[in-house]
Amino acid sequence: MSREESRELTREKLLRSAAELFAERGLAGTSVEQIVERAGFTRGAFYGNFDGKHELVLALLEKRTERELEELRALGRDAGSFEGMVEQFRAWHRERDRHLASWLVLRTELWLYGLRNPGVLPTLTDREARTRTIIAEALARDFTSRDASPPAPVEVLALIVHALDDGLAIQRVLSPESSPDDAAVDAVDLLLRSWVALGREIAAEKGND
Repeated sequence: MSREESRELTREKLLRSAAELFAERGLAGTSVEQIVERAGFTRGAFYGNFDGKHELVLALLEKRTERELEELRALGRDAGSFEGMVEQFRAWHRERDRHLASWLVLRTELWLYGLRNPGVLPTLTDREARTRTIIAEALARDFTSRDASPPAPVEVLALIVHALDDGLAIQRVLSPESSPDDAAVDAVDLLLRSWVALGREIAAEKGND
């Protein structure tokens, strides 16, 4: 293993340990000492990769953003049809459900950190905007494949889908007995079918004018 590869591995372990501890104890309740102990390194290894916890949080945000965006891009890339995309979305959700509580806690901790540290807020804003862009692109492809026009700008529809998924994830954690496993996917499926039908209805009305 080269020196660069070893350094990258150390960095990855530190980020993974930090993510676990942030989900368990919160950002404020996690120290650098706890992070390096969990990762099996020394403080020197930590400060050889990060100036401090703040820089680590920024790196963790970027890493999580890139991974989740790539997962979202892959969902519709090879689906071939609307039904195929929905099934891929369902499989992705079921995989996320295995660690949903810790995923949501970590995400909330990162949001709160951004809200309390204005310098981080642009990073969070950019993260959300990039996610909505991918959702909007997927929606646009779906409307085109079904020869329908969106009933509203796809950017607005993407915001609705994004907010719905976030809200249902919270309900899934807080009230699992009243939130079915596939609630988010079924809700998005229902929305998309409704929007396609509405888009065709609007197009038909315009055609009759």
